[in-house]
Amino acid sequence: MVMPATEAQPLSASGGLTPVQPKDRIFQLDMLRGWAILGILAVNAMAFAWPIVVETAATDPFDHTGADAWGAWVTEVFFQDKFRTLFTMLFGVSIFLVGGERSDEARGKLLRSRILWLGVFGLIHGAAFWYGDILLHYAYCGAIMLLMRSWSAGRLLWVGGAISALWALVATAAPLALGALGPEFQEQMQANSPQVTMETVNAAAAAYKTSFAAPWIENFKAWLMLAMLSLFLIPVTIPLMMLGLGLYKSGFFVGRSPVIVYLLVFLAAAAVLATDAWASLPGQDPAALPVAGLDDAAGGMAPLITLGYASMLILLTKMGLRMVTGVLVPVGRMAFTNYLTQTLIMASLFYLPWGPQLMGEYHPAALWTVVGAIWVAQLIWSPLWLSVFSNGPLEWMWRSLTYGRMVPLRK
Repeated sequence: MVMPATEAQPLSASGGLTPVQPKDRIFQLDMLRGWAILGILAVNAMAFAWPIVVETAATDPFDHTGADAWGAWVTEVFFQDKFRTLFTMLFGVSIFLVGGERSDEARGKLLRSRILWLGVFGLIHGAAFWYGDILLHYAYCGAIMLLMRSWSAGRLLWVGGAISALWALVATAAPLALGALGPEFQEQMQANSPQVTMETVNAAAAAYKTSFAAPWIENFKAWLMLAMLSLFLIPVTIPLMMLGLGLYKSGFFVGRSPVIVYLLVFLAAAAVLATDAWASLPGQDPAALPVAGLDDAAGGMAPLITLGYASMLILLTKMGLRMVTGVLVPVGRMAFTNYLTQTLIMASLFYLPWGPQLMGEYHPAALWTVVGAIWVAQLIWSPLWLSVFSNGPLEWMWRSLTYGRMVPLRK
């Protein structure tokens, strides 16, 4: 088992645990976190800009054409499920980096405190600001995952990888099976599915603007529903965390695997991604596909695409392009702050009463301008902030609560 240097909490002069210092952080992990947190925004944008009925609808109420069709295609093919999957894997790594081995009681206590406060942040974030919060889900999944943090790399890879592969197989095989039943069966299924019309969507969007308190009420109702549904995602999330920790312990996530491994993973992912991109092209006639359901089937292999993206970034770093991939590192070091800042900006734009309340007005093409602007802002402000301070402001708050004392913020 390859065990690279970790971001573990060092001991202070008095023998107590102290937060990890910037010089001890792992470049590849922060790079991948930065990549993940930026990509997550591209997927979440529609959930900020439109009411939850759009996210939970069995059928797509939109008939996007032109630039909007292409904007939705980019999100669906290149971003959907890929970046959340990566961030989930990296969260599994953080469980070990903070908590160490299960035999380490001091760090185990620190880890439990960290997870508890993450749950508090998640409750506030989801109930008060945005129903799509992932932090609370990570908190209770992390409370389970901490029991497996001392497993060997092989065991984590076999168990977490096998379960994750099983879910990917189901997500890939199901569209192919439905496609094999013929277009008549699919049309009948669609006809029997609850239909969500644009009138319904627009009415739900208008509900956010009926009073000053309406955005919080609508968000809270949506959050309650998703918080319950997220319990059913535990069997998906924890195996991904296990897989991520296994990839860290084996050296894959820190660039210690052979180059040929990264190259093969990247090429396999590129082939699947190219298939998905072609099969999902706007205007593509489903009947013209060589296999019915090929577009959805290729999209079901999101974990492989995730590892392909990671392999690409690690290969670029190993090839001497660290200056290029390094722009993601400050964003990753402030991932917690950047994630919650994305919510503050998007919620203020689309539904909170102090903003322009653009809920229901921005389609995919226009949303990409907002996403791009936030990406640029976070790529700029993250290194500027870290040039003066040792970590992000919300990272500092989370650490201080975790340690039960004010930890240093300035370098």
